Amino acid sequence: MFSLGSLFSRQPASMLGLDISSSSVKLVELGRDKAGNLVLENCAILPLERGWITDGNIEKFDEVADAVRRLLKKSGTKTKNVAMALPPSAVITKKIVLPGGMTDQELELQVETEANQYIPFPLDEVSLDFCILGPSANSAGDVEVLIAASRREKVQDIQGLAEAAGLNPVIIDVESYASRLATSRLIANTPNHGMGSVVALFEVGAMTTSMQVLRNDDVLYDRDQAFGGAQLTQMIVRQYGFSLEEAESKKRSGELPDDYASLVLQPFIDSLVQEIGRALQFFFTSTTHNKVDMVMLAGGSAALPGLTAAVTRQTSFACSVANPFEGMEMADGIRLNKMAREAPSYLTSCGLALRRFLQ
Repeated sequence: MFSLGSLFSRQPASMLGLDISSSSVKLVELGRDKAGNLVLENCAILPLERGWITDGNIEKFDEVADAVRRLLKKSGTKTKNVAMALPPSAVITKKIVLPGGMTDQELELQVETEANQYIPFPLDEVSLDFCILGPSANSAGDVEVLIAASRREKVQDIQGLAEAAGLNPVIIDVESYASRLATSRLIANTPNHGMGSVVALFEVGAMTTSMQVLRNDDVLYDRDQAFGGAQLTQMIVRQYGFSLEEAESKKRSGELPDDYASLVLQPFIDSLVQEIGRALQFFFTSTTHNKVDMVMLAGGSAALPGLTAAVTRQTSFACSVANPFEGMEMADGIRLNKMAREAPSYLTSCGLALRRFLQ
């Protein structure tokens, strides 16, 4: 079942957050200590070969399922419940206003009736869910409801992947919702708990950089750009003649020639900064806003040396790397240096793991 509603229900049992992207699979497991503080109990990452997942579609099911099994073994977790996510392109979401006080059954029938207006394929071909967000701000006695729908085969693919790896899929989320949840924790730790702050979140993936502009948990603007860390890998291939696999491995380990920083890395950073600046300009010209309070960077390329400073120079806005584990306690088995280096890659998987603690 595609269960957005269950995103807002308590998950008392242990639960993994599992993020499957075009370049890697990432796992996060969170707990709480006796004082109620969040504890990072487990995190692990495993690269995927190019082409196994393309545009959110699982092209090599058996290979990806095997990678998930290897990731679980690498992490050492015994937890079976898992929250996973679909890309935003695979999910239709719509906020609607309905009368308050309806029974669950009445609400479900009304949601199905409303959903017919917004979903461009038959309801028997989709997995549909909804949750009540709260009272309507503009209509007394009414409630705001979020509808989410995805083609049934998309949900079955990701469920099947979990089950093939021996996991129990409890929640299927939307990637952008999960990353926003993890980011909202970080924003809440800024002055005045981030209230009223306009935050531009950039997630630099392998092929795509996704931008979300957030204010008080609302999305003011979002945009995807076809630019990502894979372009740095390609630049390494062209400069040094490595195979793609060698280039990716050396990029991760840092085992590159002395002139790498000046000949390859800096030009890539310059290009990435230009893309970020361009995306911000699109936001400003498309809305009434002309500034943001901060820029946050996540994804595999977010922690590149000098990137945040370069973004601030280009845009004049404060920029930081989004470490989703900031402020958490660390379990004994966490390798702190490795975790700190890879932390920006875990934003979505951390958001998925946080679902365990939501009502």
